[in-house]
Amino acid sequence: MTSKTKALIASVTGSLLLFAFISHLIGFSQLQSMLLIIATIIAGIPIIRKAIQSLRMKAFSIELLVSIAIIGALFIGEYVESAVVSFLFLFGAYLEAKTLEKTRSSLKSLIDLSPQVATVLQNEEKVVLQIDEVKEGDHVLIQSGEKVAVDGIVVSGTAFINEAAITGESTPVHKETDDTVFSGTILDHGYIEVIAEKVGDDTTFAKIIELVEEAQESKTRTEKFLERFANIYTPAIVLLSILVFIFTRNIEFTLTFLVIACPGALVISAPVSIVAGIGNGAINGVLIKGGETIENLAKINTVVFDKTGTLTQGQPTVTDIKAFAMNEEKLLQMVAEAETISEHHLGQTIVQEAKQRNLTLINKPDQAEIIKGNGIQALISGRQLVVGNRKLMKEKGISIKGPMESYALKMEKQGNTAIFVAIEGKLAGIISIADKIRADAKETIKKLKGAGIKQVYMLTGDNRHTAEQVATKLGIDHVMAELLPEEKVAIVRELKEKGLQVAMAGDGINDAPAIATADIGLAMGGTGTDVSMETADIVLMADKLAQFAHAYSLAKATVRNMKQNTFFAVGTVILLLIGVLFQKVFLASGMLIHELSVLIVILNAIRLVGYNRNKVNTISRNKEQIQIESL
Repeated sequence: MTSKTKALIASVTGSLLLFAFISHLIGFSQLQSMLLIIATIIAGIPIIRKAIQSLRMKAFSIELLVSIAIIGALFIGEYVESAVVSFLFLFGAYLEAKTLEKTRSSLKSLIDLSPQVATVLQNEEKVVLQIDEVKEGDHVLIQSGEKVAVDGIVVSGTAFINEAAITGESTPVHKETDDTVFSGTILDHGYIEVIAEKVGDDTTFAKIIELVEEAQESKTRTEKFLERFANIYTPAIVLLSILVFIFTRNIEFTLTFLVIACPGALVISAPVSIVAGIGNGAINGVLIKGGETIENLAKINTVVFDKTGTLTQGQPTVTDIKAFAMNEEKLLQMVAEAETISEHHLGQTIVQEAKQRNLTLINKPDQAEIIKGNGIQALISGRQLVVGNRKLMKEKGISIKGPMESYALKMEKQGNTAIFVAIEGKLAGIISIADKIRADAKETIKKLKGAGIKQVYMLTGDNRHTAEQVATKLGIDHVMAELLPEEKVAIVRELKEKGLQVAMAGDGINDAPAIATADIGLAMGGTGTDVSMETADIVLMADKLAQFAHAYSLAKATVRNMKQNTFFAVGTVILLLIGVLFQKVFLASGMLIHELSVLIVILNAIRLVGYNRNKVNTISRNKEQIQIESL
């Protein structure tokens, strides 16, 4: 039954109750009884129908208890009680549905942002297509005020785009040629042309909606327990009511006991908090994949960070090139040609540096092999090239000593990552690369510790000197450097075996195994790879660590809210039952208090929708105004 139907039935029933009251005042008792019976039937039929549907599914619902109470009240001639109980229950159900809509407002606002049409250039003509007609490779035109309909690359024009639907960040982002745009975002002003890379259900925006929907429908351990409890509790109350009647022979007392014992507020106490918490995360650009994730995140006491792309911006630059056996640019060109097959941040940084210097990358690497966590080796123009860290050089028997070692240590102590280059088994040069610490990294770690995190680790494949320098600046407790992906997994597993509740934050393919191993996996949405984001339990869509601190405190607030609701619901039932035993609470008044308790539980949960809303983005913007030293 829709909310509108419930509202209509409740309004008709309420009107009949009003006329019945007037009839009582003017002395028309028969008219009063008739109006009350009609009101009971109109409001009671939907309740009884739902109870029967539940029974067919072998479930004992709250509607079953209310239905028994309504029929029993009619049977003993308590028409006022039957009409008021049925009206209050139906009206309460309507109010519950309306208030629950607020907790799902984030999902509704996302769905409302879904683009419906796109303007596509076909045969030099502008054609407006439905969104499901747009294909990969289409040339899409977007102007001021329009929604971006695809994920794609800008090929022409400039614009400022509001990406709040994806990142939770309301400040428009400037886009120009070669920048990426996302479906569901809005072009504030400007004009761009985009080549579609992902369309329809494959877009980032569509996946966000799908994941938020799945998350809001998923059930926590607490919810599952409450459902099992209700399935046992409801029939138990029916049996207990029969025993109460056998001993008291008081049908009205028995019916009151039956209604008062309804676990309505208890059953809804957990799910409404979870839905509100997930909604708040979506509003603030934090994609939380389910209620169980919220419960697990609230228990976390240890956080493990990857360095590159997580604690740092993931946009490293080449700071220096030292060539020992050839021209500097020739060395860079050979290394860049080898790194064209690599997806690693540092490899792509070298390729970009070569392109910025207008070096021609014409030679394709032969017999290329990516050595995970260490580097790459390949044949370039028939010459054996080995590029990577100290560990790789040692494995290949390549000596690093004297001035070469001194130079490398000097660059590392300045915060650079030293990439060693060997040609034909001899060290030919060192390429130094530096990254910047994220603007909000130090503040995030501080907030996480303040919120209850006991230990913070940093795991990285980078050299020890650079890693320790980053750890010192950020206040990280433990740092482990020069690690392979499988070593990161082993460390996370070891921490879990010690009884710690571990969250792992990363962004690259090499982080995915450790993310999957941790109790909670977290991925950066901006610089992160699809693999890490699909593996993770939480995705920070705005690519800001401040969102992690928000997600952690939100999880704790959500679990706290669930406990408050559960305590209040149980307490209300106990107090009402005491009132019934001392004959201070009756059928109609008991139902009124019962429905009010349900609404209070929902309203308490709705507070989570506004919890620190958008504060995380404000903090990040303020931090970004601070000049961060290069590392």
